[in-house]
Amino acid sequence: MNSSIPAYGDGPGSQAVAVVREFWRLMATNDFASVGAVLASDFVLEWPQSRERIRGADRFAQMNREYPARGPWRFEINRIVGCDSEAVSDVSVTDGAQAARAISFFTIADGKICRLVEFWPEPYVASANRAHLVEWME
Repeated sequence: MNSSIPAYGDGPGSQAVAVVREFWRLMATNDFASVGAVLASDFVLEWPQSRERIRGADRFAQMNREYPARGPWRFEINRIVGCDSEAVSDVSVTDGAQAARAISFFTIADGKICRLVEFWPEPYVASANRAHLVEWME
């Protein structure tokens, strides 16, 4: 996990950024039960794209343990922005065979994550009509 990526809101009063950094550090251990250390007792995860909701640290850990991975999960923080009670992270995720990107919105209360709303955008082929206007990203 790349912790040298700057996080906007890393100064005083940015508790949420610190909590989210710790969340991703714990996720990178692949000991998903350990992530419960930063989850509130009433933690809720929502995936609006699939209309799913997971309640509680135990179910969150179980879902991650049972996900069909081909190797240990690796996480690269691309960016974190936040303030005292909210943060957003952009993280690249891979198990060595599959790769994805997660845009995650965290709500923090009393130093714990109480709500996490995640979007897992799919890559898509760019429209040819704007090819003359764009630069290709890697």
